[in-house]
Amino acid sequence: MPKPSYTRARMRELAGLSPFELKGEFIRLAEHHHDDEQRSRSAVLMLNAGRGNPNWIATGPREAFHALGYFALAESRRVWTADDLGGMPAREGIAERFRAFAKAHPDLPGIDLLDRSVRLGVERFGFDPDAWVHELADGMAADNYPVPGRILAHTERVARAYLHQELFDGRPAEPELKLFATEGGTAAMCYLFDSLVANGVLRKGDRIALMVPIFTPYIEIPALDEYRFDVELIHADSFAEAGVREWRYPAEQVAKLADPSIRLVCLVNPSNPPSLALSDRVRDQIKGIVARDNPDLLIVTDDVYGTFVDGFRTLAADLPRNTLLVYSYSKHYGATGWRLGLIGLHDGNAVDDLIARLPEEHRARLRARYGTLSLDPDAIPFIDRLVADSRRVALNHTAGLSLPQQVQLALFSLFAMLPEGEAYKARVQRIVRTRLDLLVEGAGMRIAEDPQRACYYLELDLLAEAERVHGPEFARHLEATYEPIDPLFRLAEHASVVLLNGGGFDGPAWSVRVSLANLDDLDYLKIGHHLRTVLGEYHDEWKAGA
Repeated sequence: MPKPSYTRARMRELAGLSPFELKGEFIRLAEHHHDDEQRSRSAVLMLNAGRGNPNWIATGPREAFHALGYFALAESRRVWTADDLGGMPAREGIAERFRAFAKAHPDLPGIDLLDRSVRLGVERFGFDPDAWVHELADGMAADNYPVPGRILAHTERVARAYLHQELFDGRPAEPELKLFATEGGTAAMCYLFDSLVANGVLRKGDRIALMVPIFTPYIEIPALDEYRFDVELIHADSFAEAGVREWRYPAEQVAKLADPSIRLVCLVNPSNPPSLALSDRVRDQIKGIVARDNPDLLIVTDDVYGTFVDGFRTLAADLPRNTLLVYSYSKHYGATGWRLGLIGLHDGNAVDDLIARLPEEHRARLRARYGTLSLDPDAIPFIDRLVADSRRVALNHTAGLSLPQQVQLALFSLFAMLPEGEAYKARVQRIVRTRLDLLVEGAGMRIAEDPQRACYYLELDLLAEAERVHGPEFARHLEATYEPIDPLFRLAEHASVVLLNGGGFDGPAWSVRVSLANLDDLDYLKIGHHLRTVLGEYHDEWKAGA
C-alpha cells in the first residue's frame, strides 16, 4: 500500500475539520481508488465504515404503520366520499370499526401486528379504546396540529414504558418521567442547549464537562459563539493491560465533577465511539458526587445505544433530579430518516429548582419571555419551556413533532414490548457482535473484554497497538514521522476503506472509529486485514530506514 499523496502540512490542516466533514475527503479518495480499480477490472468495493447509519431496519412496526394508514384513509372516507376528498376521522365508535377493519383485511401486511399493538395499549395501559385508536388514526391522517405540543397523551405513556423497559432496566425512578418528542436526537441536543441558556440555567462562559471520547457535536456546540463554555474533559484513558485500552474512566478523572463550578456534564452512554456502557463503579461515583459535593450538577445523558447492552441502566434512573435524558429510535430500529427522538425529564428536577432560585431580575425577564403562554409563567416547567423555545415561544401553539412521526414512534415502542420485538433486539445485538469479532480477527488486534460493550462502534488506538506489538521505540517513530490521520488517508486512497479519526471525538490522536452497523459482516474482516496491512507497512518502512 503506497504512502498517501497528501503532505503532512495538508493533513494537519484537514485534521482541524469535524470527523464527519473530514470523512468527505476520505470518501472522495476511496471513490477515486474504486474507479481506478474498476477500470482495471478489479472487484474492489468502497467500504465506508465511517457512518453510524445501520444497514438493517425493523420491518414489522413499519408494516403496522402502513396498515394503519389504510385504516385512517377508510375512516376519512366515511366522512366525505368525494373522489380524493375525505374528512377528519371521527372518534366515537372508532375502536369497533378498527376491529371490523382488521377482521375484514386479514391479509393486509402489518394488520396483525397493528391489531395486537392496539390491544396492548388497551390491556397494558388501560387506554379508552376509542380515544386510543382515534389518536393513532387521526395522527396517521395528520389533519391536526400536535396537541399537546410536547407529545400526544397516549404516545407519551407508551414511550415512557418503552424507556423504562429498555433504558431503566425495568426499575424506573419514582418521580414521573415527562417526555418531549423531537426531530431525532440531534434536535434534542440543540433544544436543550438553547433552552438552558435562554432560561439562565447556563450562561455564556460557564464551566461544563464532557466525558470523552464523545459524539463530536457535544464538543463543537459548546464552542459556538453563543455559548463559549469553559470545557473540562473527563478522559476515558485507563488501560486494561499494556497496549490495550480499556476505555474506562479512572476515579481521579470522574472526581473533577465534584467541583461546584462545573454546572453541567454531557455523556453518551453507551459511549460513542468506544461503545461501552457506564460502569457501576463510575455511576456510583457520580451519585456520590451529586449527594455530597455538587448537588445541582446537571447531567445530559444521550442513551441512543442503550438497547445494545443487556440490563442497561441509564443515569436518569439513579439521578432523576439531575439528569436530562436524550434518546433516539434511529439506531435500534434503523430509522435515521424518520427523525424520532425524545427528551426526558423527571418531575421535581434540578433545572426547575435552579430557575426558581434565579435572582428576581432574571425571573422577571423570563416572565416577559413566557408571559403570552400563561397567566402564571413562573409555574411553566422547564420541559414545557423546551417546547415553547423550540418554536421561538411565539409559535408555541404550532409546536410538536409531526403526528405520523409520533405514530411510528408509538408503534416502535409497542413492538419492543411484544415477543417479536424481543427477538428483533437479540438479533441486532448478535449482528454487531459478530461484526466486532470479524473485525478484531482480521486486524489481529487485542481489545479489552467487557460485558458492557454495546459493539455498535469500535475505537482502536493504533499507536497503543503499535507499541504492544513492536515496542515503544516504534511507537515513538510513528509519532515523530507521520500525522495521526496518515493511516486513514492510506486506507481511503489505496484500499477504498473509510473510517473516522478518533481524535475528532477527543479520543487519542492515533485512534480510529469503526462503525459496526452499516456494512455486511465479511466486510469487517476485510477492514481488519487492511488495518493490519497498514501497521505492517509502517513497521517495514521503519525497519528499512533504521
